[in-house]
Amino acid sequence: MNRSVLDASAFLAYLVDEPGAAAVEQAMCQGTLMSAVNWAEVLSKLAERNQSPDIVEERLVKNGIIGSAVEIVPLVREDAAAIARLRPLTKKKGLSLGDRACLALGIRMNLPVLTADGSWKKLPLGMDIRIVR
Repeated sequence: MNRSVLDASAFLAYLVDEPGAAAVEQAMCQGTLMSAVNWAEVLSKLAERNQSPDIVEERLVKNGIIGSAVEIVPLVREDAAAIARLRPLTKKKGLSLGDRACLALGIRMNLPVLTADGSWKKLPLGMDIRIVR
């Protein structure tokens, strides 16, 4: 199985059927991981669109998305150090803590990271970053 890590922007593209949704869906068929930090970001963005986080989560669990196609992974101590190490390397590109949490999970699990943010491709990180749009 070729698993990957989803950034919030990639999963949101899938959820609201934006460009890149098909690439994310294909990755989800192989199994994906998402940091709990990024999951909170997804729910927050949907809450800004007047969608209840509880109802969204319930629907995605019931439909086999969360827990099956997308596994939510907790942040661990080693991720915190990786997030901090990534700050100087990503600050000029404006990456948030959530963005760096996604990258840290990709580093920890040695998996490619999927994002809808094209600026990530030029990051000097030496890891597999895939832009979905």
